[in-house]
Amino acid sequence: MGVTPVDLPEPRRLGALARLAPEPMKVVLNWGRRYSLWVFNFGLACCAIEFIAASMARHDFIRLGVIPFAPGPRQADLMIVSGTVTDKMAPAVKRLYEQMPEPKYVISFGACSNCGGPYWDSYSVTKGVDQIIPVDVYVPGCPPRPEALLQGILKLQEKIARESLGERYGHGGGTRPSTEALRSGLVSPPLTPGAGPDAGSEGER
Repeated sequence: MGVTPVDLPEPRRLGALARLAPEPMKVVLNWGRRYSLWVFNFGLACCAIEFIAASMARHDFIRLGVIPFAPGPRQADLMIVSGTVTDKMAPAVKRLYEQMPEPKYVISFGACSNCGGPYWDSYSVTKGVDQIIPVDVYVPGCPPRPEALLQGILKLQEKIARESLGERYGHGGGTRPSTEALRSGLVSPPLTPGAGPDAGSEGER
């Protein structure tokens, strides 16, 4: 059974006045946002354990300005998807992402969330979380070490420091990840070799 794409209304963005903010104000805003990232961890498999390790005393990503375990998506700035995303879980990932307020960011943590990982050929695994939501930073590994997540956070902070909110929201053609994933169907149905739309009728004959 196929999934019919639904056109989503374009969310309200910042107005054109965002481009007129003086450069020092943009620097201050970006500095504040990149060092106060509330994280919503969507842990699905073993990579979630590495996320917990990165938040503990040895690695302690709070020193980078990242605050783990937001109460919920509506209080979060950053979603970290760690682990295998299945087709059954894809609607929940998409819905929670849509509940996050702007500006929001996504880190895909580990091979499974990047491209399906060892289970890429499974009938029930989504081939990368970027099929359903936009992704800002990809962290490779199976599972990645906590240091890899710290590096991914630093890369995201560098990206935030360089961006303009006016450009991010479509007033200057910025580098915001594509939102086409939000407009498409969640997942593609599995294709069985030799099976077609009238395979059942042929079998009945």
